[in-house]
Amino acid sequence: MSRPNGGSLVLLRHGQSIANAAGLFTGILDPGLSASGAAEARAAAALLGSHDLVPDAAFVSPLQRAAQTMAIVQAELALTTAATVDWRLIERNYGALTGRHKDDVRTEAGEAQFLAWRRSVDTAPPAMSDDQLADFADSALFRALPARALTRTESLRDVMARVAEFHAAQIEPLLADARTVLVVAHGNSLRAYCAVLEQLDKSAIHRLNLPTGHPLVYQNGDRRYLDAPRAEAAALALTLDGGT
Repeated sequence: MSRPNGGSLVLLRHGQSIANAAGLFTGILDPGLSASGAAEARAAAALLGSHDLVPDAAFVSPLQRAAQTMAIVQAELALTTAATVDWRLIERNYGALTGRHKDDVRTEAGEAQFLAWRRSVDTAPPAMSDDQLADFADSALFRALPARALTRTESLRDVMARVAEFHAAQIEPLLADARTVLVVAHGNSLRAYCAVLEQLDKSAIHRLNLPTGHPLVYQNGDRRYLDAPRAEAAALALTLDGGT
């Protein structure tokens, strides 16, 4: 798979969530946006409008922080077409780390293991317990999704497989028809998406961070942030904090 040609693909990580602000391993938890996150979504919509990238097709993760971001973008741009919810865009499942504070995990496990769980391609975090898995399975969110949407844990490689499937089924036909497509999802599901589109090696994937609220555009075989200086500064800050 290579960088899209024909249409325009916009990848947008949702605005900052309450759990992002608290420094938690969020994953498949379902917090809403913080006030800063809502402002990021409005700014993203303004960038899309000013760069003539108003989408005519949109896809979104089922998690509410993504759905809220999409709703803000739709309202700001007066979009009338509904976004398609696709579970394959859901954030990476952090397994037993889900909901834990990142600093606590770093202290307990050590820096090397912490980074392997958080940033590597093939290392999955410890699996959820039976009780933790059952709690998620019984939630309204996962009762509405296919059974394969809920696993005990995921590596980034697992996420790459599902977003590649999503891209082939949903996005490629639209880009071939020269459409402008917006995808609103998460730090790791979009990092996996970029890795698939660009056939990135493990080193490049490890370095890649997508900041919240900054539209990343694939167009004419190239990719760019619509506000490159601010996006790159935000990505650097994210990297210095340990990454997505």
